[in-house]
Amino acid sequence: MKMISRRQLLLLLGFAFLVRTAFGSEETSVRSGLLVYVGTASYTGQVSKSIFAFRFNPQTAQLGPLGVVGEADNPGFLAIHPNQRYLYAVNETGNQVAQNGGAISAFAIDSKTGKLKLLNKVPSHGAHPCYLTVDKTGKYVVVANYFGGTVESFPVRENGQLGEAVSVVKHSGSSVNKERQEAPHPHGVRLSPDNGLAVAADLGIDKLMVYRFGSKDGSLTSSNPPFAELPPGSGPRHLAFSPNGKFVYVVNELKSSVSAFSCDPAAGTLRLLHTISTLPKDFKSENSGAEIEVSPLGKALYVSNRGHDSIAVFSIDATKGTLTPVEHVSTQGKTPRNFAIDPSGSFLIATNQDSQNLVLFRIDNKTARLSPTGQVVKIASAPVCVVFAR
Repeated sequence: MKMISRRQLLLLLGFAFLVRTAFGSEETSVRSGLLVYVGTASYTGQVSKSIFAFRFNPQTAQLGPLGVVGEADNPGFLAIHPNQRYLYAVNETGNQVAQNGGAISAFAIDSKTGKLKLLNKVPSHGAHPCYLTVDKTGKYVVVANYFGGTVESFPVRENGQLGEAVSVVKHSGSSVNKERQEAPHPHGVRLSPDNGLAVAADLGIDKLMVYRFGSKDGSLTSSNPPFAELPPGSGPRHLAFSPNGKFVYVVNELKSSVSAFSCDPAAGTLRLLHTISTLPKDFKSENSGAEIEVSPLGKALYVSNRGHDSIAVFSIDATKGTLTPVEHVSTQGKTPRNFAIDPSGSFLIATNQDSQNLVLFRIDNKTARLSPTGQVVKIASAPVCVVFAR
C-alpha cells in the first residue's frame, strides 16, 4: 500500500470536514439550527394527536420536515422551557358542562432528533386549557382554562415533569355577547419580563386580570386594582409585553382590534392608551383576531386576522407605546390561528388552521414589513400553534 504524507492526510481530513459541514447529517442540522414544533387540534368532535417538528436553517430560510415527533390529546398550544430541554402542551379536552377533564402534558426534547418523550400528564383544573407559558426561572408553568374560568400554576420538577397545581384562581362574571361571553373564558396568560406579574386575558368578561406572581412558590395573588377593563364586547384573547415591560398589547378577538396599555410592573397596574382596528378600512366581512406578538427589539407588533386571513403589522412608538398601522399581509392560507417569530426577529411562521399549511415570512427589521420567502409547507392535521426551540 502506498503511504501518504502528513500534508496529504491533513488535506484529506480538511476536505472531509468541509463535506460534513456543507452536507452534514440530519442530526448535525437539528443541533446547529432551530427546531420548530407545531401543535394541532380538532374542534369538530374528533381528537387530534400529533405534534409535528421541522428543522429550520436561518441561513437558507428552509424548513425541513421531521414528521410527527410526539403525541397527546389535542395538543393545541405549546411552550418551550427556558433551558430548551422540555416542551409543554395543553390537552384541549374536557367536559364543557362539568368544566373539567383538561390536562397538561410534559415532554423531554431529544436534541439530536427533535423527537419528544412523554414525561407525565397532570389535570388542568378546568376544561379545554388553551394557553400556557413557562416562567423565566423555568420553575413553573402557568395555564389558562377556557371552560371553568381558572388560571393556575404548576411546579416543574428537576426532570422536567409537572407537579400538581400549587395555585389556582377562578374568574367570575360575564359580558354583553350572550353567545361568547356568558361566563369567564381565560384565553391567554403572559408573564412580565421581570417575572413579577402574570396577566390573564379573559375573553368572557372583557378584562385583563392582573396577578402578582411568586417565582419562589408559584403563587398568583390579585394585584390592586385586580384588573384592567376593556370596552364591552371586546373579547380579549391573547396579549404580549414589550421587552422592557412598560407596555402590554392585547388582541380583542370579538372586535378585531388591538388595545395598547401602559404597565407599571412595580405597582402592578395597567392603563389603557388606545384601541385600534386590526383590519383595513374597506374590509366588511366577518373576522376574528387571534395571535399577537411584539418583535424581539420591541419596535413592531404583529396580529393575525382570521377571516381577512392576514397579519396586521404595526410600528410601536418606543416612548409612548402607541401603535401606527404599517401594512396587512396575506398569510397565503385560511384561518391563521397562530404564528411565531424566531429568536433573532428575522422570520415569522404563520399557521393556517383551515388550509393546513405553514407559511414562512422574512421580517425587515428596519421597516417591520413582511415578505414571503416562498416556503409553504402542508401539514397532515390542523396546525394551531407553532414555537421555536434553539
